[in-house]
Amino acid sequence: MTNKKRVLLVDDHPKLLKFIEVDLKAHDFEVNTVVSGQEGLEAIRSNRLDIILLDIRMPEMDGFEVLRRLRKFSLLPVIAYSATPEYSSRALECGANAFIAKPFEMDQLIRLINELTNHRE
Repeated sequence: MTNKKRVLLVDDHPKLLKFIEVDLKAHDFEVNTVVSGQEGLEAIRSNRLDIILLDIRMPEMDGFEVLRRLRKFSLLPVIAYSATPEYSSRALECGANAFIAKPFEMDQLIRLINELTNHRE
């Protein structure tokens, strides 16, 4: 049994997904990655997770819609992110627990993950 925090990373950019995934694994997180909002919702339903990292700007189903659908069945913490900082208040209104603007420092992201997941243990 692992005590690693389980993170779901939802982003449609494969290079960014890989970059964040490698960094999180180096910090001892267990990471699942998906490339669409629909896949994200399916992964949330079928996996035990501790937190979700969610890109806002994605084709087909954006992060706002993922948040609206997610909040109908889950209270998992979500850190939304985007290169558009103006999305912050809307992401929080849709149910995100935190918002971080790209580009972000990994240390900042890891601190936020730990803050949002430590109180759930």
